[in-house]
Amino acid sequence: MKKGMNKEMIIKNGQIFIEQRGTFEALDIRIESEKIVEIGKNLQGGEVLDAKGCFITPGLIEAHSHIGMYEEGIQWEGDDICENEPVTPEMRAIDAFYPGDSAFLESLTGGVTTMCTGFGSGGVVAGTAVIVENNGALVADDMVLVADAGMKCALGENPRDFGRKGKQPNTRASVAFLLRQCLQDAVDYKAEKEAAARKGDHFKKNLGMEAMMDVIEGRMPIKAHCHRSDDICTVIRICKEFGVNATLDHCTDGHLIADHIKKSGYPAIVGPTFGSKSKYELRNKSFDTAAVLVKAGVKVAITTDHNVTPQESLNWLAAMYLRNGLSEADAIRCITCNPADILGIADRKGRLQTGLDGDVVIWDRHPLDIQAKPGLVYVRGKEVYRDVSVAPMIVKP
Repeated sequence: MKKGMNKEMIIKNGQIFIEQRGTFEALDIRIESEKIVEIGKNLQGGEVLDAKGCFITPGLIEAHSHIGMYEEGIQWEGDDICENEPVTPEMRAIDAFYPGDSAFLESLTGGVTTMCTGFGSGGVVAGTAVIVENNGALVADDMVLVADAGMKCALGENPRDFGRKGKQPNTRASVAFLLRQCLQDAVDYKAEKEAAARKGDHFKKNLGMEAMMDVIEGRMPIKAHCHRSDDICTVIRICKEFGVNATLDHCTDGHLIADHIKKSGYPAIVGPTFGSKSKYELRNKSFDTAAVLVKAGVKVAITTDHNVTPQESLNWLAAMYLRNGLSEADAIRCITCNPADILGIADRKGRLQTGLDGDVVIWDRHPLDIQAKPGLVYVRGKEVYRDVSVAPMIVKP
């Protein structure tokens, strides 16, 4: 099959990860017109790839990234992740996103085919994140799955840096106030807009408040940067006050308050855990966090926080959590179906299941083996990556 072609094919003789059972099983996969159309034994017809000796997973999903926003190999020229004001809900990551970031190709070497990327944690309310496919496109719009996928907010040390510039916020209480005020402004804006509509009056749109209306009406979650336990509790408290959805991104102290997080009903996007404890609020950072949260019943995804750690290391991080108590099945779920569920794209991504997109990674060995390499990577049935040192084992019989 020529690279990039999208046609009917059957992948045979591989060990396929079945999420519902949490096991690898010897099954065939048929992909046709971008979708997985059949999974079973002894499938016939179409072009065949022999994946004997290989392990097969869905394309990996990164739930919290800055790829295409903070580019590889350059400095300020490719840094589009933080504004100079603490509250900017009108900003959209899609408008700063660069498909030419070399990290996209590098991500494919780790089997990462979908990612949620966006602004950093410098502001209290930074703007909307975007979910994209790693499909090799050169136009941002051709990569987008969800243009406005979450409203990035931040608590803790990072947004307090504005205090050094003589601006609010300077304290944690001030960070909380600005987030709460932005949400209340959206509530008031909605009421004013609806009143104007009833009267037939002209109403001047505010782009930031339009975006925040998606939050307060439940169409878009708060994507909350929170490390320390008090910051996690603060964002839960504020989001519950306004009845909005949220994801707890980083959730570094999550293992210390796992029951409280479970009670909130909010999922956790845990990491980046590999690396030094570079600031005070990371002092409890541990590879135990994911296992403790999963055991408590929290939906967990693992993040590289690219480019804090490289996005292609997502499966390596899952393996490190495996070493610290996370089961093999849950380690794989945390980089496939769980982030798909958390990001709201489970109707297309995250599982090897009929009706879903043909996003498939064929590994030369178990994906949690630190030496594992993808031989072939497909996005919607289209080959987007081939490792020539591994792919020759995958041939037409």
